[in-house]
Amino acid sequence: MSQAELLKELRIEKHQRDDHRQGPSRWPWIVLALLLLLALIGAGVWWAASHRAITVQTAAAVSPASDPGAGAVLQATGYVTARRQATVSAQITGTLTAVLIEEGDRVKRGQVLARLDDSAYKAALDAAQAQAAAAHALVAQYQAQLAQNERDANRQQQLAAQGLVPKQAAEQARTLADSTRAQLVSQRKQVASADAQVVEAQVNFDYCVIRAPFDGVITTKDAQVGEIVSPFSAGGGFTRTGIGTIVDMDSLEVDVDVNEAYIGRVKPAMPAEAVLDAYPDWKIPAHVIAIVPAADRGKATVKVRVALGQKDARIVPDMGVRVSFLEQKPAGVAQAPKGVLVPAKAIAQRDGRSVVFVVAGGKAQLRAVQPAAQDYGDMKLVPEALQAGDAVVLSPPAALRDGMDVRTEASKP
Repeated sequence: MSQAELLKELRIEKHQRDDHRQGPSRWPWIVLALLLLLALIGAGVWWAASHRAITVQTAAAVSPASDPGAGAVLQATGYVTARRQATVSAQITGTLTAVLIEEGDRVKRGQVLARLDDSAYKAALDAAQAQAAAAHALVAQYQAQLAQNERDANRQQQLAAQGLVPKQAAEQARTLADSTRAQLVSQRKQVASADAQVVEAQVNFDYCVIRAPFDGVITTKDAQVGEIVSPFSAGGGFTRTGIGTIVDMDSLEVDVDVNEAYIGRVKPAMPAEAVLDAYPDWKIPAHVIAIVPAADRGKATVKVRVALGQKDARIVPDMGVRVSFLEQKPAGVAQAPKGVLVPAKAIAQRDGRSVVFVVAGGKAQLRAVQPAAQDYGDMKLVPEALQAGDAVVLSPPAALRDGMDVRTEASKP
């Protein structure tokens, strides 16, 4: 084959080049992958934006009642105290086998709080009951024997009167009957003693079950299963003297220290208003119970007991309180409008209705409200759906929705 023919064989014809260019291309797949990647990135950005906590400013809803200091002749601070509380302990020394309380539990009078190991006391009760049963059996035996001896003595007495038996035999029969009667009396005393021992053993056995002395709330739990409890402070750190503390929440009152220079302004049954440090916008009606007739030399104060006019689960022992002693009961309290006051800018419009966002647990809660027509300065009266102390969002952003995470910051004056 000549060189010209070889070159002709190696040459690519035009139709072969066109067929090669029209083969399958990877460009559509690359474009599809890029679009899918962009969609995933957009979804991630949307998810992050929707779950990002929104920073908002909040203000507390307040009661429309008058200020606590209005009409006050004196103000003093103190603490919530319980007049009825007890550290529950066992009346015997024993090992705890069950503790059925936790802090915050509400208990009823007579409810079982804990149990002690009762094996030894159960054995003592069984032994006492067995001894009492034996004593009662002896009484029955002596009664039967006395009845027989009485019949024998009467029979011998009749025979002696007829001269058929010596008088000595009749006297001996009577003596035997009298002796049996004395044994019966003694045995009855033993029965009484045995019954008393059964009662004692039963009481000790019942002490193994520790019950609530009154209705209340458990505030402390001081012992665990396996620890030894005792009514006596013996055994050092290895023996517990109490299982828990129970407080009667209905007995809560306020103890305040009044400067002795102003104690003359305070009178028994004097009306007052109490404000808890934890709820500064909640005004609790109160009155003076008594002025304790003793002064604190170091602080130059006199203790005053104040009764709270409202019972509420938010009031707990040892809370700080500010008490305003009033000359007379605040006028217009009964006519105070129902509801709470919130800043007007806390009310937003969503789907054609007025709503307020309340911050609780780091989330925004949407609540539909119907504000009153009357304005209170820059405040609006909301008759329902809110309570005093609720944190409401000021100027809610348009993107804020129910259930969204929020981060609060102090509101600017």
